[in-house]
Amino acid sequence: MDDAVRRRVYGADHDAPWPRPRRVYRELVGGPLDGLLLDITGWTEPERTAGAPLRTEIGRYVLGGRSVYGPRPGDGGTRFWDWRGDIR
Repeated sequence: MDDAVRRRVYGADHDAPWPRPRRVYRELVGGPLDGLLLDITGWTEPERTAGAPLRTEIGRYVLGGRSVYGPRPGDGGTRFWDWRGDIR
């Protein structure tokens, strides 16, 4: 992934928020988590194709809210996950 070394990882420890070697990441595009990387190492193929609701306090629903991201159509789910909206 280009520039992965400089990108922050969603949900990572504050002391080590950067990508680690031999991990699999997807770049989050749009919405409140735009530009972050999501570590999907160990996820099953169905989990990778379904996408995920990710907790965030900077989305529409603030506390307890989630932003839904999923594979970009035509990308084969190999690099980008697009924002699909916020849920409670």
